[in-house]
Amino acid sequence: MFNQIEIELLSSLVQLSETVKSLPTANPKPNLLPIFARIDELIKHLPRDTNPTLLHYLHKNSYEKARQYLQGRDAENEPGNCGHV
Repeated sequence: MFNQIEIELLSSLVQLSETVKSLPTANPKPNLLPIFARIDELIKHLPRDTNPTLLHYLHKNSYEKARQYLQGRDAENEPGNCGHV
């Protein structure tokens, strides 16, 4: 199962996804910087034994793929330009 940092990371990634989806109709536009800062801070605290696939997604800023991975939906991720899913 996931550790506390990964659970908090998933929550932040879901928040990011929902906020981005709201952008076309949001007035005023939400500030995404605090969400990105929180994600960056959580990444710094991931344990050494974090799954390499998750780390790959996060280090490539593939936040949608990381979110799907943490939701158990990694099979839905499309291969990227790097040749990795």
